[in-house]
Amino acid sequence: MLCGPTAVGKTALAVALARRLDAEIVCADSRTVYRGLDIGTAKPDVSQRAQVPHHLLDVVDPAESFTVADFQRLTREAIDGIRSRGHVPLLAGGTGLYIRAVVDDLAIPHVAPDGRLRAALEVEARTRGPASLHGRLAQVDPVAAGRIHPHNVRRVIRALEVATVTGRPISALQHRGAPPAAVAMVGVTMERSGLYRRIDQRVEEQLAAGLVHETRALLARGVPASAPAMQSLGYKEIGGWLRGEYGYAEGVRRLKRNTRRYAKRQLTWFGRDARIRWLDAAALGAAGLDDQETLAARAHAMMEAEFSFHGGN
Repeated sequence: MLCGPTAVGKTALAVALARRLDAEIVCADSRTVYRGLDIGTAKPDVSQRAQVPHHLLDVVDPAESFTVADFQRLTREAIDGIRSRGHVPLLAGGTGLYIRAVVDDLAIPHVAPDGRLRAALEVEARTRGPASLHGRLAQVDPVAAGRIHPHNVRRVIRALEVATVTGRPISALQHRGAPPAAVAMVGVTMERSGLYRRIDQRVEEQLAAGLVHETRALLARGVPASAPAMQSLGYKEIGGWLRGEYGYAEGVRRLKRNTRRYAKRQLTWFGRDARIRWLDAAALGAAGLDDQETLAARAHAMMEAEFSFHGGN
């Protein structure tokens, strides 16, 4: 498993690492599953996909819902297929809950989305603020509230939905099962200010590559602005500008700010997992060792050492 915050360089590193491992990549990202969301989600490009097979990309339309349970099921199927071909499954991405659902074999509550309840909770989040919704969750499920950031409105709503429908807190329903196999877990990181500079640069590159056109095209296709896909970083902020809610410069400012906040939450999430061995990409760069092959060699060695330590194969 290869994880880390957005914009740290996971996509290119995963490709280089997969070539060393004779691996196929399973993308652990809650947004790259959507077709048509290419620029804003920084999907692997055509060249990268040609070098290494990628799974769990472009599996649903942006107007459709996609759950953690869906990801868990499809990833298990992908991993079985990869192993049957004699290759190594490399789970790579930045969505912590998706990764944990597979690595820890989480028992995911099978509760169908309740559109009316979600709509009502979304209205509350907009009118009274995310903190109000998070406060409600803290009353019914303090454990889940402690794990979910108040600004992660989608996860707060899902936790409230599960508690309302089942009468039980989602934290009591999400428990670990037996790990499907030995797992070596490597995280890629760098000093915060350097990561934030990379985020700002990537936003500018995405805008130059056509993020505005991509967002406008999705909305023109009839994808609702309220769809989970359109609440993704980039599409949400550019969508607000297209609707006239603020100016273009403000939309770009919000996108950079929100992406930095997301990266901070990712680092907090992964930082709680003591199993992850960390690779400092910026430190290697400072030593003049900033090419992907060098990073891949370091990550490969860390994974091999982890398997040797635990007696895996």
